Amino acid sequence: MAIRVEELTKIYGKQKAVNGINFDIPKGSIVGFLGPNGAGKSTTMKMLTGYIPPTYGKAFINDIHVELDPIKAQSKIGYLPENNPLYVDMFVREYLLFMAELNKVKKPKIKVEEIIDKTGLRLEAKKKIDDLSKGYRQRVGLAQALIHDPEVLILDEPTSAMDPNQVVEIRNLIQNISQEKTILLSSHILQEVEAICQSVIIINLGKIVANAKTNEIMTMVKGETKIYVEFSSAIPQDTFSKLPEILRYEKGNKENAWYFYTDEATACKIAINKMASSFNTYILEQKEEKESLEHIFKKLTNHVDHI
Repeated sequence: MAIRVEELTKIYGKQKAVNGINFDIPKGSIVGFLGPNGAGKSTTMKMLTGYIPPTYGKAFINDIHVELDPIKAQSKIGYLPENNPLYVDMFVREYLLFMAELNKVKKPKIKVEEIIDKTGLRLEAKKKIDDLSKGYRQRVGLAQALIHDPEVLILDEPTSAMDPNQVVEIRNLIQNISQEKTILLSSHILQEVEAICQSVIIINLGKIVANAKTNEIMTMVKGETKIYVEFSSAIPQDTFSKLPEILRYEKGNKENAWYFYTDEATACKIAINKMASSFNTYILEQKEEKESLEHIFKKLTNHVDHI
């Protein structure tokens, strides 16, 4: 396993920021690490990288015990912290060369130019970091994480403060480098996680509440099903509320189209078909929509305001 944690725990005073978590991440995976603010994501990442010690438990990077051999473990890791601390008085190329030399990179000048191109920093390379936008500072942080060609990348909000075009570019970069690296990334952009991550780990109040492949996690939480129906003609809205199978409904984006929410999908579809027949109309389109990762996240964390 590229990353393994066993009963990992971090206690601050009386608060368990991380509470006895366990998970394994195989080599070559992109795994999304999700949770509300204060759930324990950043604390876990800091323990994985050796920046803070656990109170209890163990963390391993490529089978190297992080607490017992932090230097060797850190040599395998590229880390982009949550707040992306940078030496803002340095120029971009100067900073990356400094980081390359710190990491004892062979042919550091050549490697720096490669990373500048890979992370889209060519036009900004001669600027001071202090003069960069937040999005480009984030690229510099990602560049320093990649400079020593690590086997494992731990990225805390890698696309924070980027515009939509930059997000797509960095997403593509992450997907490209994942062919040869293991990546654990946290993000508040759930669509991004859904698009690029093969697996998802969700943490809440310091505990793991879900750990599964992205497509499997959609079926983990039983709840409402969303059904889209387009009728050939109008049906009185008050009829919908009379069907016990329909929990609630809302207007669709087409004329005579509706979204119905139910916890009994099969019974609801039958009731909708009978209702259509009783009004001498027929159904042009009917489809059941899968639950989004956002809805799963809300249900598992019981949190609606920290997405």
